[in-house]
Amino acid sequence: MSDRNLLRRGLLGLALASCLGLTACEGDAGDTTTPLPTPPAGTVATPAESGQAIANANAKKPRVESLDELGDQPLARRELEIQSWQTEGGARVLFVEAHQLPMFDLRLTFAAGSSQDDGIPGLAMLTNAMLNEGIEGMDVTAIAEGFEGLGAEFGNGSFRDMAVASLRSLSEQDKREPALQLFSQVIGQPTFPEDSLQRIKNQVLASFEFQKQNPGKLASLALFEQLYQDHPYAHPSEGTPESIPGITAAQLRAFHAKGYAAGNAVIALVGDLDRSQAEAIAEQVSSALPQGDALPAPQPPSEPTAVQQHIDFPSNQTHLMLSQLGIPRGHPDYAALYLGNQILGGGGFGTRLMEEVREKRGLTYGVYSGFSPMQVAGPFMINLQTRAELADGTLELVQRLVAEFLQNGPTQAELERSKREVAGSFPLSTASNADIVGQLGSIGFYNLPLTYLEDFMQQVQALSVEEVKRAMNEHLSVDGFVIVTAGPDVEQKPLPAPSDKPVEQPSSVPEH
Repeated sequence: MSDRNLLRRGLLGLALASCLGLTACEGDAGDTTTPLPTPPAGTVATPAESGQAIANANAKKPRVESLDELGDQPLARRELEIQSWQTEGGARVLFVEAHQLPMFDLRLTFAAGSSQDDGIPGLAMLTNAMLNEGIEGMDVTAIAEGFEGLGAEFGNGSFRDMAVASLRSLSEQDKREPALQLFSQVIGQPTFPEDSLQRIKNQVLASFEFQKQNPGKLASLALFEQLYQDHPYAHPSEGTPESIPGITAAQLRAFHAKGYAAGNAVIALVGDLDRSQAEAIAEQVSSALPQGDALPAPQPPSEPTAVQQHIDFPSNQTHLMLSQLGIPRGHPDYAALYLGNQILGGGGFGTRLMEEVREKRGLTYGVYSGFSPMQVAGPFMINLQTRAELADGTLELVQRLVAEFLQNGPTQAELERSKREVAGSFPLSTASNADIVGQLGSIGFYNLPLTYLEDFMQQVQALSVEEVKRAMNEHLSVDGFVIVTAGPDVEQKPLPAPSDKPVEQPSSVPEH
């Protein structure tokens, strides 16, 4: 296998872990996490049984001496059995039993992202950031030391659709129970101390100053404003310089009471637990939360007007961002759109955009495209940066490549190659318990069927060229792009002719 194929397979694995979309790795786009495969239901083997099975298998087949021996055969899938129920407080629970390691991962996902800010940008983010800043009798340092002393890890984050809080702990009772007790207090009874609130506000305001020196960030902020207009997705999850200073601890408490209610939560559990232990943990966590119902999803956004905006910024390169409204999570066309985008610009090296823009002309270090489905229509985005004097020509080239793809669709060879690559990289999304717990949280949050992950793979493998072309044309328009560029106003030059060996290769590190 060539180095290029190895790199491409690695990039596809990373894309699967982020674009398919079920983590809260939303970045500027949305809350997305990758589907992972769900094999036929079955009991997870005990460590002893697993070890013996592996030993028997290894004894029957020769040892692999080279990656070339693997060829294009798909990796083995990790078998999962997803169990689901609801707590008395109304939280949905998804659980996978896995005894291979003496630990467990717990992830709570709330419909309490910035789309619920109610006209106060940054309210959801500050509420989430303040969870572990104080509880009765413990400040932020004592809380951190408490988790650390138990060998446990606390995590949290806030995005456009969702807010999350997570715990990783050893599963032995003497470590599990105190870790869960501390976690339950942190998520259910935060005190929102004033000194911590002011400190975090100052940090956020300082980050806004740094953003002014980042043309890519400035372009992204402007893009979402143009794309979503008056919709809650338009404003950044972190808030704005105007909104952050006025947010009070009383507002955080009020937001916590509704946003972190048990009925607004999905509880995902993976690890060294049996069903009875998982049920006890879920009830403990659910009962520690404020009691209340789920918050409604935001209204669908209005279709934006195609527009182009330029931000003058003193740099050597220009950032180019193109976007249209995409689809909500769970849309039946997602598999076709995902596979089509893998061919267009989402699969790293070998995609239409990467071949034409980077490989043949040396215009950029990387060009990427992707759908980010959310509670309502998330964005489809293309982004890259190129030399400032070639920005206009590069933008026209990208638009032409999209138009050609929509007009002609993928070739049969491209379709089959992408199907093989998706099948080969798909098992990477179940590589760890932490990966799985994130997927379970998103399946629950977006109300997807428990078979969604396996269904997705089957749908991808069954797609035809015509089905992919139809879906791409139904959801994308050649003339529908909202475009934002950020860079200097300089005299433009014509693009170099395409070549197998571009005269000027792109810089190894993109400019920011």
